[in-house]
Amino acid sequence: MQTIEQNPPVEQNQALAAALRGKSRHRVLGLTFDDVMRYFFGGNATVALVVLVLIMVFLTKEGMGFFGQNRTNLSVYRKAGLEYVDLMRVPAEEFTALTRTLSDVRLRKFKASVASGKDAQQANEALADFDRFASQFGRAAGEVRGLISDLTEAASAIKTRAQVNADREEEKQMLLHAKMTAEAAAVKLDPVDFGKEIQAITGTLPAWREAAADCRGKLTGAIALGRGASWAQGDAQLQKVLAKAERFAADLGSVEKKMAEWKWDAPIPAYRAFTSYLFGTEWITASFWQDWYGMLPLLTGSLLVSVIAMMIAVPFAISGAIYVSEVASPREKALIKPYIEFVSAIPSVVLGFFGIAILGTVLRSLSEVAWLQWIPGFPMSERLNAATAGCLLALTSIPTIFSLAEDAITNVPKHFKEASFALGATRLQTLVRVLIPASLSGIISAVLLGFGRVVGETMVVLLCAGNRIAIPDFTQGLGAFFQPVHTMTGIIAQEMGEVPNGSIHYRALFMVGIVLFLISLGINYLAQKVVRRYRISIG
Repeated sequence: MQTIEQNPPVEQNQALAAALRGKSRHRVLGLTFDDVMRYFFGGNATVALVVLVLIMVFLTKEGMGFFGQNRTNLSVYRKAGLEYVDLMRVPAEEFTALTRTLSDVRLRKFKASVASGKDAQQANEALADFDRFASQFGRAAGEVRGLISDLTEAASAIKTRAQVNADREEEKQMLLHAKMTAEAAAVKLDPVDFGKEIQAITGTLPAWREAAADCRGKLTGAIALGRGASWAQGDAQLQKVLAKAERFAADLGSVEKKMAEWKWDAPIPAYRAFTSYLFGTEWITASFWQDWYGMLPLLTGSLLVSVIAMMIAVPFAISGAIYVSEVASPREKALIKPYIEFVSAIPSVVLGFFGIAILGTVLRSLSEVAWLQWIPGFPMSERLNAATAGCLLALTSIPTIFSLAEDAITNVPKHFKEASFALGATRLQTLVRVLIPASLSGIISAVLLGFGRVVGETMVVLLCAGNRIAIPDFTQGLGAFFQPVHTMTGIIAQEMGEVPNGSIHYRALFMVGIVLFLISLGINYLAQKVVRRYRISIG
């Protein structure tokens, strides 16, 4: 029998494999090449994991102490009588808002009179009856405001004394800890007897009853005057003010009931320290009255800006990825892809300056065009708002979404497309019914990672979002997009450098950082889950 010779390429492959094994057996300082590579990359992964754990531990250590301090803060707020006075202040502020609305109504009527051909003097004379009504309306809460002013001073004084005593107690404990006994003994404490001090505030309940009754009587007369006036007929905004004033007068009785039931020594539940932070609608610091650390306006601002950015970025980035991957010629691809990815190299502070100097002014000028007044929120009252920041954030997220989505579409197995063409499908049908569904998980993960990029952006939102700590008025629909907001990243960058180390404000900012870290971690985890599903689907 003739002997079949072994194929020479097979011999070459075996020789190459033997050579590689020889290299892998070559030792460097007692380690093989494979060991060196394993320890090198494994060590880097371990360092990354350790750094991540240290960040989490540091954030938790610095931030979790906030809740204990916040509970103490709320306790002083109640014991000093500030909570009691705020029961009166809330309706008083609602009434002040109604008087401001009346001023807006008068300004509108004045402009309408001038537009009809009257001069300023004639327009003011025509509004004489309205001015008498507005004056009577505004004076209705005079006694209530006077009582609130007196009680504000008394409650503030009690709180100040309690804070001074707490600072001295902390100083004394620090001196004792440092074994400076003589210096600690020299620190004199001035404990506040809240039960005794608060009597001067709660004892004003009869005075409040009289002031509320006086306010209710005067306000009822002013409302009756407005209802019967000819200039109030057909004015929807004014009628709304009168309806709110009627409800305000009726609600004064419920305020009196809350004041009668209020107790200065009622304990603050532990959960209030959490709920006041997670669901609080105010972020007020360095206030003479009371500091509030509410997360909701910052979270809402971050999400609103991010949603605007994604609404702009996703269509452009995904469309660009589809075009470059499946439609563009090699020459176009070599031109488009690098330029889109180059946008990610632009410093965010440069984009922020661009938003302040150019984009914000252009958008506000555009909002004042007459034929665009049908758009909610136009004309824009502020050039720096959520929409301005969202447009710039979209620019920063487009490269991320584009690159990842383009890779996902490109990595779809070629036989999917070839089979579609073999069945007679057009390029558009293949794209819509085969390629995009097959790469959908990768596209979704690209969008999620782009969203994480937007949420964590700092400089653009700090410079261009307007930095107003308030929940946007969503009753205006799309008009909420053009209102100034503040964000979680922005508040940390703005305030962290100015707060004392270890203070409640300091720890509140760390809690914002923890929430932001968890959101980013959750988004990235979700993206990785989607990527894993994408890899399995094409495997």
